[in-house]
Amino acid sequence: MIDVIFPKNNENEFLNVAEKLGIKKLCFAYPLKEFNKVEKKPGFFYAVVAEPDELRKIKHADLVIVKNSPGNRAVFESKKADMLFELENNPVNDFMHHRNSGLNQVLCAIAHKNKVVVAFSFNSILNSREPARELGRMMQNAMLCRKYKVDMAVVSFATTPYEMRDLNDLAAFARLIGVQNAKHSLNVIQQKILSNRKKQSPNYIQEGVKLVR
Repeated sequence: MIDVIFPKNNENEFLNVAEKLGIKKLCFAYPLKEFNKVEKKPGFFYAVVAEPDELRKIKHADLVIVKNSPGNRAVFESKKADMLFELENNPVNDFMHHRNSGLNQVLCAIAHKNKVVVAFSFNSILNSREPARELGRMMQNAMLCRKYKVDMAVVSFATTPYEMRDLNDLAAFARLIGVQNAKHSLNVIQQKILSNRKKQSPNYIQEGVKLVR
């Protein structure tokens, strides 16, 4: 499992807490300007938290993450983003017969086609003013993702070290919102990072094609 966290010059504190929780791998996520300046150390993973209009500027990131915005459809269609998160964080009220969860069948179809992951943030619930509403929206989105075969990831997205949670807590959260394969949802990010690193290799041609020397 790789957890994604948002450090603020406190990477070592996150590493200390991760060790206590039994989390062996972290992906440090930064806004694009910070990402370009931060020192990339061997043995760690680094993600960009991008705005939709920044996607074309990103090169050589282990993971490209985009937060919920009015431009979600363009992000799903861009093929530049690996993952969207906090789709449920929408100030607009729910509809009469379903929730305004930021996801629908059209977006799910695009996400499935372009292999974009929908991520569920434990930190969103931890710090939500309306956790019941947000949980309900997550449940609806998990149901849509199951129906349209969209990959889901469950992540802490901790902004402080003590917002992190161990594997068992995140797995329980995944089951609560209706992610049936909780174990898979905890490993999706690792699979995505390994795939991205493979594609960035100078020997990579395209999926299914291998350079033999």
